[in-house]
Amino acid sequence: MARYTDASCRQCRRIGEKLFLKGERCYTPRCAVERRKNPPGDRSLKRRRASDWSLQLREKQKARFSYGVLERQFRKYFDMARERPGVTGDNLLQYLERRLDNVVYRLAFAGSRKQGRQLVTHGHFTVNDKKMDIPSYLVETGDVVKWKGANGSIPEFGKTIMESGGRLSTPGWLKVDPDKGQAEVLGEPTLGAIESDIDVRLIVEFYSK
Repeated sequence: MARYTDASCRQCRRIGEKLFLKGERCYTPRCAVERRKNPPGDRSLKRRRASDWSLQLREKQKARFSYGVLERQFRKYFDMARERPGVTGDNLLQYLERRLDNVVYRLAFAGSRKQGRQLVTHGHFTVNDKKMDIPSYLVETGDVVKWKGANGSIPEFGKTIMESGGRLSTPGWLKVDPDKGQAEVLGEPTLGAIESDIDVRLIVEFYSK
């Protein structure tokens, strides 16, 4: 399973803004974007005016980095979104939001999407009472996502994660029961319920060239 293994903070610095890839650390002065304003790499070159293509590329990379998806898989989501009825950009965001690692993050069962991916890969969650260790699994309406603990209980480390979370409000398309450590998918994510500043219009323009 391919994944990004370099420093996550380099991605935020490359984009030039916080993507909240490292959970609580991103809210502290230790955040790399706060300490090092410049992007990684050679800074000796003169800054030029950004072209339309570079702005589109930046927005595409921003979406990729935020959701922890590599280029080949991101392009697959885009092709799926383009073939589906409706607005391509909105469809793309819906597919990304429905990923299991993102759902775990949105439910505050993980401090970041990266941690959510790790927890899912290690088999700490079930979907409809079946163990699910595929981070890219797309949840459907009616699915129940639950912590996988002994006798149906929440693992101790899971309780710690949930207690330290809470910065994000649970979106309306998910109904969470923190006492049972589970949540139900009420429907597909709507554009208004997705807390994102990604300009999907630029991504569509990038792939339409």
